[in-house]
Amino acid sequence: MKQLRGFTLLEILVALVVVSLSLGAVIQTAGSYTKNQATLRDRVFAQWVARNELASRQISGDWPSVGQKKGEVDFPEDISDAKKREWRWVMQVTQSPEADMRRLDIDVYRADADDDAAPVARLSGFVEKRI
Repeated sequence: MKQLRGFTLLEILVALVVVSLSLGAVIQTAGSYTKNQATLRDRVFAQWVARNELASRQISGDWPSVGQKKGEVDFPEDISDAKKREWRWVMQVTQSPEADMRRLDIDVYRADADDDAAPVARLSGFVEKRI
């Protein structure tokens, strides 16, 4: 009589434990990747908001007064998507060493963020007084 060959129950259980541990690591890595993608997307959008505010101040020709200004803006998440994300920006205008220049420091936050939250993006630039 020929003896049948196969896996024992213990070997199958050990293999299942190894596979489950491997899949757990893969799922954790995928979750971390997704979170990092969302964080990077938010940083890019916040930088765009800050750059848009700085550019609009630079091309408007208006001489900004020293102090703090605040505002909000809706920024689309995707061109094909009607969904927009709200952002809050805070601009600190200070006098630069040059008399005809003002320094603008712009911090951008998510609109739903707490007041003591760290900014998602920070940008500094200058505006020149038009003659």
